[in-house]
Amino acid sequence: MALHQLKRENPNKKHVQVGRGGRRGKTSGRGMKGQNSRAGHRKRPEIRDIIKKIPKLRGHGKNRGKSNYLKPVPVVVNLAALEQVFDNGAVISPVSLFEKGIINSARNSTKVVKILGMGTITKAFTIEACEISASAKSKIEAAGGKVA
Repeated sequence: MALHQLKRENPNKKHVQVGRGGRRGKTSGRGMKGQNSRAGHRKRPEIRDIIKKIPKLRGHGKNRGKSNYLKPVPVVVNLAALEQVFDNGAVISPVSLFEKGIINSARNSTKVVKILGMGTITKAFTIEACEISASAKSKIEAAGGKVA
């Protein structure tokens, strides 16, 4: 008998597969325990929880189309400034306010200008193309001016 003719008494046992992920081995590349190692796992993104906690305005309510940031904010001018800069009988408009330096930029001269009633007035002015408060209107008319 030669070495190449020797046979073992019991044949080799066949490797039995275990149901832990097939051919990749013990944990099949998923690490150890926990949610990430399970089949069908899905972690919620953290930003989703943050978004869900933020208070929200719901629905298509009556104020849906109304937004305050689209309304033009008027440039405010007080009567005291008009009294100092303009002469008696002057015509006051957004362009003349810009020329006298009361309004700081030419872009503001095309915006809405509102005249408020802070201060006293003794001169008669004519106001054109400006919004005006009720108290300012009464003071201008009492001084002999008019609002066009």
